[in-house]
Amino acid sequence: MALDHGHPVYFILFYTEPMPGQRLQHVVEAEERFIEEVCRRHPESGNPAVMGNCQAGWASALLCADRPDIAGPLILNGAPMSYWAGVSGVNPMRYKGGMLGGVWLTSLLCDLGNGKFDGANLVWNFESLNPANTYWTKNYRVYAEIDTEEERFLNFEKWWGGFYMMNAEEIHFIVSNLFVGNKLEQGKLELHEGEPLSLKNIQSPILVFASKGDNITPPQQALEWIPRVYRSLDEIRGLGQVIVYIIHENIGHLGIFVAAGVAKKEHKEIIRSSEMIDFLPPGLYEMVIEGDPAKGDFTTRFEERTLEDIRALGDSAETEEDFSIVAQVSEFNDRMYRSFLSPWVKACTTELSAEMMRWLHPLRVQRYAISDMNPLLRHLGAAAAQARAHRRPARAGNPLSAFERALSGFVEDWLDYYRDCRDRAHEALFRAVYGHEALQYSSLAAGTIKALTGEKGVEMSWEGYEAWLRERWIDAADRGGHAEGLVRTMIAMARVGGVIGRRHYAVAEEIAKTHRVLRKIRPSAFRRMVKEQYCILAADEDRALEALSGLIPGEHDRDEALALARRIALADGSYREPEKAMLARIARGLGIDRAEPEENKLLKFRGESRM
Repeated sequence: MALDHGHPVYFILFYTEPMPGQRLQHVVEAEERFIEEVCRRHPESGNPAVMGNCQAGWASALLCADRPDIAGPLILNGAPMSYWAGVSGVNPMRYKGGMLGGVWLTSLLCDLGNGKFDGANLVWNFESLNPANTYWTKNYRVYAEIDTEEERFLNFEKWWGGFYMMNAEEIHFIVSNLFVGNKLEQGKLELHEGEPLSLKNIQSPILVFASKGDNITPPQQALEWIPRVYRSLDEIRGLGQVIVYIIHENIGHLGIFVAAGVAKKEHKEIIRSSEMIDFLPPGLYEMVIEGDPAKGDFTTRFEERTLEDIRALGDSAETEEDFSIVAQVSEFNDRMYRSFLSPWVKACTTELSAEMMRWLHPLRVQRYAISDMNPLLRHLGAAAAQARAHRRPARAGNPLSAFERALSGFVEDWLDYYRDCRDRAHEALFRAVYGHEALQYSSLAAGTIKALTGEKGVEMSWEGYEAWLRERWIDAADRGGHAEGLVRTMIAMARVGGVIGRRHYAVAEEIAKTHRVLRKIRPSAFRRMVKEQYCILAADEDRALEALSGLIPGEHDRDEALALARRIALADGSYREPEKAMLARIARGLGIDRAEPEENKLLKFRGESRM
């Protein structure tokens, strides 16, 4: 999709075997070097957009937080960022760490693997979420629809079965700090010792793609980090950050990355809108895509949202207190294991025993047990060729085929019933153990939230920090000149109603590229100006509009600014009452006694803006 839109595209791939001594810090540093090289090859372009799928999403977030100077827009597809979030009775995967006692089991598997962690264990964990699909449905579908499913099934299984190895230090850091510890959203994760990493460091726009049908990374885990990192919408705006999210109604986790329908709609519109997102005013938005998928003709708009919209997706933060207990129990169990059991396990482990354990993993056995590697099945290839040559599809309405489908549905329903009972039992046991008063009182400590002004060594209350941000932008209302005044005028009109559509963006982009003043500004400086002017408007809209006459002193320039505001109001073909009211306020701020510029002057200004 990106190539079709004329964008240079680079991929970061890793070997299935890790380098000796490889840690997560080394991986992030390698990615940073890669991004630096991309920037060097395209010096005239801005920083490249960084897209991460699933686990590569949080890795990309780490990169952008560690080196915000080299990263452009960050796109997170099905990426878990808030590991404790979810809905009770709906998202069972988050309980697994507690049910297994935390990170100690990872340490054990690494010791048995002679210092390496087998990625097949992660895939096995995912597969267990939906036993009906794993053990029955996907295999039945291949045989039931053999004429159309064979190639798709083999291509997917080849990709899904490409297991990666990780060093013990690498996977231990990931599990203890992310999956169990949830330190990323808390600002406690340290890539470099003594240097906590905050997601607030990310300066480029962030777009999050999640789906309600994703049982591995549900929307809560993809989005709940936002109200945990930013205490209010004013802070997001005050820091000049743009966050956009899009939620699919039903696609599964893997479908986010590989489904053709998602690629033709969501991913296509995300890529088409990447430049528009880069110029959005600071704030939180939901990306809404409408149109006919069959025709491939979509309209996209960005609707302003609040942090309450994100919180409404999941349970309250109080329901996550048990997970902080899990993190502490996990640390204790891991220390006990490393102190007393790990030396004995390592002493009994060799590279041969580790390799044997990997080959005996169920996900590998199911591949080679029914293959030419099995001497009892050497005839299978010839038999399959004969079956293909002489196969006769069952006729439509065959009663045995109908019975087969009914039996398949019965098996699926029973496996789903087993899954639901298992998940509810796990959740009930998890809450009974980690929600027990004895553990709560012995482990929980009162926490405090501190907000930093950004000046080293200065701390204040959250209310004081919010006031500091507001005053910072209010004081900037009178600063600037003609360009700042034009940008403020256009933003004030474009944000009416809390919705910014592609047509509004197209008109504003045309004005920016053709206006005699704005076209001289470099894109990076223009993006910064858009953020600054939006923050000023968000801090005190009345004060910001009243200051317009000081920024644009000339009468001719003021008339032109009003005309440009009206162009943006008419971009979507309608002229609503809120837009008329805003135009009147802009006119008063400019010192003009009319809100409707004369039509001949409007046409004249349109022509002059292209000179």
